[in-house]
Amino acid sequence: MQRIFLLLMLSVGFLANAQVKQEIFESFKLQERRDVQYYFPENLDDTKKYPLIIVLDGNYLFDQVVATSKFYSRFHGMPESIIVGINQSKDDLRYEDCAFEPDSGLPSEKGKKFFEFLGMELIPYLDLNFSTAPFKMIVGYDITANFQNYWLFKDNSLFNAYVSISPTLAPEMGTRVASRLGAFDKQIFYQLIVEGEKNKGTAAVLEMNTALKAIEKESLHYFFDEYKSADHISVATYGIGKAFDNIFGMFKPISPKEYKTQILTSEDPVFDYLENKYKGIEDLFGFSKPVELNDIMAIYAASRKKEDFESLKPLSDLCKQQYPETMLGFYFEGEYYEQLGEPKKALKTFEKAFQMEEIDFLTKEMALEKMDALKADFGF
Repeated sequence: MQRIFLLLMLSVGFLANAQVKQEIFESFKLQERRDVQYYFPENLDDTKKYPLIIVLDGNYLFDQVVATSKFYSRFHGMPESIIVGINQSKDDLRYEDCAFEPDSGLPSEKGKKFFEFLGMELIPYLDLNFSTAPFKMIVGYDITANFQNYWLFKDNSLFNAYVSISPTLAPEMGTRVASRLGAFDKQIFYQLIVEGEKNKGTAAVLEMNTALKAIEKESLHYFFDEYKSADHISVATYGIGKAFDNIFGMFKPISPKEYKTQILTSEDPVFDYLENKYKGIEDLFGFSKPVELNDIMAIYAASRKKEDFESLKPLSDLCKQQYPETMLGFYFEGEYYEQLGEPKKALKTFEKAFQMEEIDFLTKEMALEKMDALKADFGF
């Protein structure tokens, strides 16, 4: 057995052509082989960073998480991600992996080894061999949802986001989770999904929800979703999309609601909203995201509506960087000079815009109209 870990039959050439692969991972910590599933985005690019999503109960949840990730990343709801499913259904292995002591509520000896397998073998392997981002997420159901909470007991949580589906909680777990989440300064997303059908563990889960709701900390993003029509089995198919929507919400393009309720109502310069949004994405996920054309147009519209023409200048500079072949940058700069009362600079800038490629609603005809109007008004 190779030292620490070995991934059988894995090759870069294969990954370039396939999205999903099941492998055998040789674990030194567990002293056993484990079935692991991997999803890699199409056209995996070493120059890009990919968030890492660990899925416990991979036999049941992996396909759902992959499907949701592909849909959301296709329509800009989240970044493309590398997803790893840990298969635990054979011989009820999940109960051995995630067992806890009935008195203390802490992991059993096998649970401790499984904890080390994920945190000290599998994840470091992926970080070493693939272009993973600092942002990591974990998904669990029932007893595996309880197990993932143990990473909160560390001084620095390995994961940035937790999706807990109908957890079967260990003794004192609700109190401990609330205490740990209240202690972290790093941003953590915690999504709790429960069914409407009551069972012997419902009271403990609802008590934890009450404790988590009481935490007042900007770094904690807590979400609770209860699905009244779901039972303990069907709830596993509920809520994953909603969880992704909550956790990756800031990654989405500016929505009409966001435009109306946050941008138009803010007293800060309009461009600051765009700058803060993308700075927040970079800080949280560990990589920068190209600015969406949708977001640029939203900021442009808000600048005009609020008569915040000073925001047009930094917006034009951004467009020259992000969309250098198009009219965007020079057209917005031309409007900035026009509103500033500098018609000569405005005319020259619109002339530059006229020579660039059209994009979205901006056409050469619009630039020409601006130029003709300035010449008529000022006799150039």
